[in-house]
Amino acid sequence: MDQRPLVVMGISGSLREGSTNSRILASIAGMMSPSVEFRTYDGLASLPHFNPDLDIDGAEPHEAVVDWRERLRAADAIVICTPEYARGVPGSLKNALDWVVSSGEWMNLPTAVISVSPHPEGGAAALSSLIQTLRMMSAAVPDDATLAVPFVGRKLGTDGSVTDTDTLTSLRNLAAALMQALA
Repeated sequence: MDQRPLVVMGISGSLREGSTNSRILASIAGMMSPSVEFRTYDGLASLPHFNPDLDIDGAEPHEAVVDWRERLRAADAIVICTPEYARGVPGSLKNALDWVVSSGEWMNLPTAVISVSPHPEGGAAALSSLIQTLRMMSAAVPDDATLAVPFVGRKLGTDGSVTDTDTLTSLRNLAAALMQALA
């Protein structure tokens, strides 16, 4: 009998086409074992602004919210890669998290978190904020599955792939830590 593959869902905190966050996720997808199915969630822009009045029993759920929650339930693990905006996460990513605070899809879900930035801090404030939010939601965020990538533009080749050996090593270690959390 065939066993279903492990599903790891990648979420880019950037809505920008071809963002460095999406490129980092593509690199991580390539590092996963063949037994892992890597799926990228691209619906952040489709989610309506969170409103608790729309998230109660009896309310007609928005199609994008239903899809978001179903994709989270189908995932065995998550990798988030986000930019830092004004020392925090982008509003679209925070909005997506708000839609699942009370519904529990993230509970005990192994989650790796990466922030990238052209600045020397590597988006450390966004990383810290996101980890705090995810842990409040009871996500399983291993300490060794978090990473801030500073000066990200210097670490990508002209084709958008990660070329910096230290960053590649850090991404491999992060992917391994996430897989260990699934074991």
